[in-house]
Amino acid sequence: MTTVFDIPADIFNPALAAELAKNDAISMPDWGDYVKTAVDRERPPTQTDWWYLRTAAILRKVARNGPVGVTHLAQAFGGKKDNGAMPNTPGVASRHIIRTALQQLEEAGLVEKVPKKEIETEDGKVQLYAGRQVTSAGQSFVDNVAHSVRNEAEAQYPGLDKY
Repeated sequence: MTTVFDIPADIFNPALAAELAKNDAISMPDWGDYVKTAVDRERPPTQTDWWYLRTAAILRKVARNGPVGVTHLAQAFGGKKDNGAMPNTPGVASRHIIRTALQQLEEAGLVEKVPKKEIETEDGKVQLYAGRQVTSAGQSFVDNVAHSVRNEAEAQYPGLDKY
């Protein structure tokens, strides 16, 4: 069976985004037309389906590297912030976009939080989390999408047929 590890991202992410668009739990928020995706960007995205593409990329990273947190994903989707005459510094992506996408993936049952430990505070016990990981339903969903685009990947990258 083909898995998410076998298919390149440039083929896998658009196919996963098309499948996520069919899910009712995942939809672009009202503010999605006006928001920048990172501090190093100057304008909002021009693609109409950018929300589904970003959510698909987040789901792929969680499936491959999970458990991962919002900060790790923000650094992965960031770029270089232009500081004018000063040297460029790393710019992080919008954590609000990533957090909202992860919450929608949780509602869809594809991603879950991984509990780390419980600590005692003045307000009572608080649960800390190690990040989010893909659920078994999410793993089968991702693997089914990977299997559906296997022929396209083999045609574009001939060396992949051994997988």
